[in-house]
Formats: sequence, C-alpha cells, structure tokens
Amino acid sequence: MENLNTALGLLVVGMVTVFIILWLVVVIGNLVIRLTNRFIPVADPTAGKAGNGGIAGKRVHSKKLAAIVAAVDVVTQGKANVESIEKK
Repeated sequence: MENLNTALGLLVVGMVTVFIILWLVVVIGNLVIRLTNRFIPVADPTAGKAGNGGIAGKRVHSKKLAAIVAAVDVVTQGKANVESIEKK
C-alpha cells in the first residue's frame, strides 16, 4: 500500500508541474504577442502592391500567386487573367 501512495503522490506532483509549466507557456506567449503588437509597427499594406505584378491585396506568397495564376490560366484556357486577390 505504501508503493501505491508513493505512486499516486508522484502522479499528482507530476501533473501539477505539467499544468503549471503549460500555464506559464500560455501566459508568456500571450504577453509576447501583446508586446509585439503594441511596440512593433505594422507594415504599410500599400508597400507590397508594386512587387507582386499588379495584383492588389495584402501580401501573397509568390508560389501561391503563381499557383493561382496557373490554375486560372488552365481552367479558362488562357481567356482570363487575375486582377486582384482579396481575403474575405
């Protein structure tokens, strides 16, 4: 019976330790996110328009943009082009 009490005691201590560490990770992560959002300025959304081939919208990864343009070209057999990409 003594071994069972020791095992249960270790189980409780271990679970409490894990809970505290995970809570600290969440709290510190939220703190870093809030500090970053408060003190680091957001990039100007109009600055990215000139470098993406005239396609409006926020930053679109170049490989994603190429895939979208290629898909539109294949589906429409070259009769359409992509003028803007917007996230809704």
